[in-house]
Amino acid sequence: MSKVTSILLVGVGGQGAILVSKVLTQGLIEAGYDVKMSEVHGMSQRGGSVSTQVRFGEKVYSPIIGRGEADIMVAFEKMEAVRYAEFLKPDATVIVNDYEIVPMSVATGELAYPQGLTEELKENYNTLAINAGQIAIEQGNARSMNIVLFGAMVKALKMDDIDWEGVLRKVLKPSILEVNLKAFRAGYEAE
Repeated sequence: MSKVTSILLVGVGGQGAILVSKVLTQGLIEAGYDVKMSEVHGMSQRGGSVSTQVRFGEKVYSPIIGRGEADIMVAFEKMEAVRYAEFLKPDATVIVNDYEIVPMSVATGELAYPQGLTEELKENYNTLAINAGQIAIEQGNARSMNIVLFGAMVKALKMDDIDWEGVLRKVLKPSILEVNLKAFRAGYEAE
């Protein structure tokens, strides 16, 4: 049986998780992998949970990642990382954005935003927590934090044999390309 790598990207609507999954899928296809991708939008237009699943290898039969099967998770928001942790393998790698999006129940005072989420992830998984929003701002545009996280993921997966900057040039609009190339490089270097 050939090795299949399963990547779970999770966040909140509007954070760019789906764009990252499309860039990832494009690069993997160009590199010759069999790739399957699945998107779950939920209430993404209203800031709800979003997840995309990308699986690649010599031969992939399904885009769906079951509980305990994800090799890597990229979380665009901390609470979403914990929400989807049950899908991770025990030795999984987690790249988590040290960022909070306050849900309505917290904004209204009904509940408090949970504390210690990143620490909990670090206790259980190989976790890299980065402030992708701050890194994106330093590169010129806060909205490119998704590409910062993508750069960190590429490094974590050791996928340097793919021309990711070339893929970004194909997928992104020229008006946002340069800032996103800088964001990708900064994410790759983040520790």
